[in-house]
Amino acid sequence: MAGQSRIGVTGLAVMGANLARNIARHGVPVAVHNRTTARMTEFIQEYGHEGTFTGAERLEDFVAALEKPRRIIVMVKAGAPVDGVIEDLVPLLDPGDIVIDAGNSHFADTKRRTEDCARRGLRFMGIGVSGGEEGALLGPSIMPGGDPAAYAQVEEVLTAIAAQVDGTPCCTHVGPDGAGHYVKMVHNGIEYADIQLIAEAYDLLTHVVGLDAPDIAKIFAEWNTGDLESFLIEITAKVLAKTDERTGGPLVDVIVDEAEQKGTGRWTAIDALDLGVPLTGITEAVFARTLSALRAERAAAAATLAGPAPGRVENGSDLVDDIRQALYASKVVAYAQGFAQMRAASIANGWNLDLGAMATIWRGGCIIRAQFLNRIRDAYAQHPDLDNLLMVPYFTEAVANAQDAWRRVIVKATEHGVAIPAFSSSLSYYDGYRRERGPANLIQGLRDFFGAHTYRRLDVEGSFHTRWAQDGAEVRTDS
Repeated sequence: MAGQSRIGVTGLAVMGANLARNIARHGVPVAVHNRTTARMTEFIQEYGHEGTFTGAERLEDFVAALEKPRRIIVMVKAGAPVDGVIEDLVPLLDPGDIVIDAGNSHFADTKRRTEDCARRGLRFMGIGVSGGEEGALLGPSIMPGGDPAAYAQVEEVLTAIAAQVDGTPCCTHVGPDGAGHYVKMVHNGIEYADIQLIAEAYDLLTHVVGLDAPDIAKIFAEWNTGDLESFLIEITAKVLAKTDERTGGPLVDVIVDEAEQKGTGRWTAIDALDLGVPLTGITEAVFARTLSALRAERAAAAATLAGPAPGRVENGSDLVDDIRQALYASKVVAYAQGFAQMRAASIANGWNLDLGAMATIWRGGCIIRAQFLNRIRDAYAQHPDLDNLLMVPYFTEAVANAQDAWRRVIVKATEHGVAIPAFSSSLSYYDGYRRERGPANLIQGLRDFFGAHTYRRLDVEGSFHTRWAQDGAEVRTDS
């Protein structure tokens, strides 16, 4: 019946279809539409029994099926397709209607679309949805951004379909305009670092300790019962334990060593550079995926470039535990950097992000859900203006206790020629962050020599320049 669906979903690829099913399963009537009518028809035929759906072939009929103010979730590929759907919808909507982009859009595009829709009398929301296909269907982590009044119109639906942890929905209003998509972007950046760290641990356990995939699977399963407990550690054990039906060996051994990426990690790294935030672990994870894509070049280099002779360590069990500790410490650094980036972006954009709330909604549904997010939530509850998670006693102590093992792992990896960009950059960040005085004084002196960029002194206020190529005299430049 026209006008009776409470919310609409356009774009019925796997994520959109599962999100629509999740909503309908919670008793909310849903209108569904897809650019290709056949997909919408197949959706109704396959899932129509799961709830109250209204299938629409034409966009006009889709809009007409919605109660007012209309609430429309757009689930199409990021970029131009989102703009195209908005342009098609605008003539059909009334002032006050709400358009919701639930894809992986860049936060800057979301800010632009928010402003464009506002000029047309429409309310626009950009919401991050994490959890993959399964999460979309069974309960994702949801990061809504946009006008609070618009969020109030969809809050009941979003909190109902989100994952629940200890009775708390993994969904909260993040902030205005692009804040929701920004937080989702950083979430994905942390995910990149987390996965890279796991891959480096697997590489060390394989090529330095000398274990095979089934044995490493057991190690990860054991690690998942302690401080490292998380979704990614859990599924690592499952992937490593999977037997390939064709060869009878581990499936992971026949998967091509070339990691793809969709851009969110790269966006996170670029934005960190713009903000001036040292995002070393995430950035190295992005570079590692890029390097993995150079398969032909790596094959040629393997036959040409020298490295240490292959070998295995003695006392492998000791190194296994060292790797566990190094993985945990590096993981702490990745989260510390990601949360520091969100804090910097919040200040720069006036978003007033509640970082403790972000940790809370990431505890369930999302890819980086992990036990120690409870620790992060508690840290921000006690210190809302915290600069860096490393300064919280729990994490300070955890990393201090792990640092000896962390350093041994990096030495062993280097001795055996195993690349560990995320492990090593995380330790370098830690060592750089904990130093009161580093070597940047020389950098600034060199900059002043070749470019007259000036420098400041420890003992006197003001800016100075040395006339290096003239008489060598120092002159004050701010007087």
